Amino acid sequence: MNSTNARKANKKPARTNGREAPYAYEGLQRIFHERGRLAVCTCLVAHPEGMSFTDLQDACALTDGNLSRHLTALAEMGVVATTRETGHGRPTTICRITNTGRTRFLAYIDELESVVREVQEKAQTQSGDSRSSARLATT
Repeated sequence: MNSTNARKANKKPARTNGREAPYAYEGLQRIFHERGRLAVCTCLVAHPEGMSFTDLQDACALTDGNLSRHLTALAEMGVVATTRETGHGRPTTICRITNTGRTRFLAYIDELESVVREVQEKAQTQSGDSRSSARLATT
């Protein structure tokens, strides 16, 4: 059994008012579930050494204000860290994903992948059912 199947087998469905809530997706964390933050975290996971604010801004197609706000929100949750580095020329803000942030983000991506797989499986099952019922109707 691979790790994804093992997680799925051990996963307990969410409960609401004493009933199962199979579509609650408890593993999807709101902090990542926004296009800009998803882009920032994806970029920083791909660049564990960190990226300058400007390079991150260009890579994610965000304005100064948008990127700054996303970084603040992610930093408040311990997902990213920023440092101001000085050297030759102007100071540079370097953005890095934290170890905890990397772990949380990768867990979020795993959960998101399981949601996508589940939707695809259900869509294929329904497509197969509609095709077989269409065949039955025409015979």
